[in-house]
Amino acid sequence: MPTIDMSGTTALVTGATSGIGRAVAVGLAQRGAHVLLAGRDRGRGEAAVRAIREAGGTADFLRADLRDEASARELARSAEALGGAVDVLVNAAGVFPFGPTESHGEADFDAVYAVNVKAPFFLVAALVPAMAERGRGAVVNVGTMVAEFGAPGMALYGSSKAALNLLTKAWAAEYGPRGVRVNAVNPGPTRTEGTAPMGEQLDRLAALAPAGRPATAEEIASAVVYLAGDAASFVHGAVLPVDGGRTAA
Repeated sequence: MPTIDMSGTTALVTGATSGIGRAVAVGLAQRGAHVLLAGRDRGRGEAAVRAIREAGGTADFLRADLRDEASARELARSAEALGGAVDVLVNAAGVFPFGPTESHGEADFDAVYAVNVKAPFFLVAALVPAMAERGRGAVVNVGTMVAEFGAPGMALYGSSKAALNLLTKAWAAEYGPRGVRVNAVNPGPTRTEGTAPMGEQLDRLAALAPAGRPATAEEIASAVVYLAGDAASFVHGAVLPVDGGRTAA
């Protein structure tokens, strides 16, 4: 069985300065990848890079505020200039405002779709054709369990990630025949810096699943790392629930 040894590969992880994205970056670095951590907060990004390097890994930080095609393509150019050919792309950046549909204005709508849909779309457009030319590569998109079922207050966030799930399958069909695997992970409630303000609401939401508790960022990251590596060599177009069983129950 193939092992997850990613020595000699370069991985770009968006949203990598905290939470799931940071845990993914750490996991990929532990397996030998040169990890490029992209995010808005330079202080947190450089701290994450230092931690990876101190643990023996290879990492660099790229500041990126993903909001449109231009910013996505600029990040792709910067990643290739710094790390060479990008072998793995992890679209972990995301914004998740909750609330009734009527509470969101056009600015909210545009901001959510810009980060959750537009940025991954144009990062794939910028980086994956070169992967296909080389005949190898992997993309892992990070979604959410509420892309799979209706939930009050989740219309905007859930619909954006549902779009990303469909893109995952479309890209698998488009690029899979040329050696690029595209898959997604749908996390359930996860305890991170971003979900800390939810407080007990996170625990109540997690209690609805068989696991009965929130995930750690590392538990979600382990699934992403699996899909990024050769151990998942025959996995194409999958949307893997890592939600404590919520969508199965």
